[in-house]
Amino acid sequence: MTAQQPARRSRHRKPEKVHKVTATQILGELLITISVLLFSFAFYEAYWTNVEAGKKQHVVSQQMEANWGHEYVNPRKKLTPQLGEAFARMYIPAFGSDFAFAIVEGTTDDDLLKGPGRYVDSQMPGKNGNFAVAGHRVGKGAPFNDLGNLKACDAVIVETQSSWDIYRIMPIDAQGETRRAEAANCFNPTQVEAMTTGRYAEVQGRHITLPSDYAVVNPVPGYETTEITPDMQALMTMTTCHPQFSNAERMIVHAMKVRSETKTGSDRPIEFQEG
Repeated sequence: MTAQQPARRSRHRKPEKVHKVTATQILGELLITISVLLFSFAFYEAYWTNVEAGKKQHVVSQQMEANWGHEYVNPRKKLTPQLGEAFARMYIPAFGSDFAFAIVEGTTDDDLLKGPGRYVDSQMPGKNGNFAVAGHRVGKGAPFNDLGNLKACDAVIVETQSSWDIYRIMPIDAQGETRRAEAANCFNPTQVEAMTTGRYAEVQGRHITLPSDYAVVNPVPGYETTEITPDMQALMTMTTCHPQFSNAERMIVHAMKVRSETKTGSDRPIEFQEG
């Protein structure tokens, strides 16, 4: 073979190796993709929506403070906030000194992105009947993330322009004399009797129910009547989704008002010291 003659190529080339994609590889790729999507969703729900909700909560809280500073409230005049407007603020000392959320009017998605929202057909704070409030448990500010940690007699403080209303969580999963003893730790004798043998005997401080159970926000939870009568106690009901990251059920927390006091200067109720 001379320098000008090219070398002959072999007529017998080795076949290229074909990589077969197995079902296991496909499944693995799908699982990785699903995991990334789930992580992205969880990040969005648990972090980014909290940032957005925090900004909206700050705005409505500042607007409420401005209204409180310039408007005179006639105690005899019925307060009717606009939908999405903040009108009160709630504190739960057991959750720490930084737990404070302005409560807005309404329970639409837009309303609840701003903060806990009042069921518009329920009572206003401090009034006989049921002051009912909904709130998110995960993301969107998550004001009610820790409702499952509340215990009987824990305080819930609601601040309005002119007053402080102090509620306490009703006995949880207790019956008979055990329920009476739990109630006696923080409620007056009339309330204790109402919770053990009266119309509130079946109202638990916390329970799980279905989203269709609208009776939990009625004047007396569990009763179908929506009429307010003078002999009713003043309750506060908080509702949120259950379990976390699901809306299959609802967690319900009931509290009963133990007292109210008029706001005077910068003085705050003694219950704030329970945190």
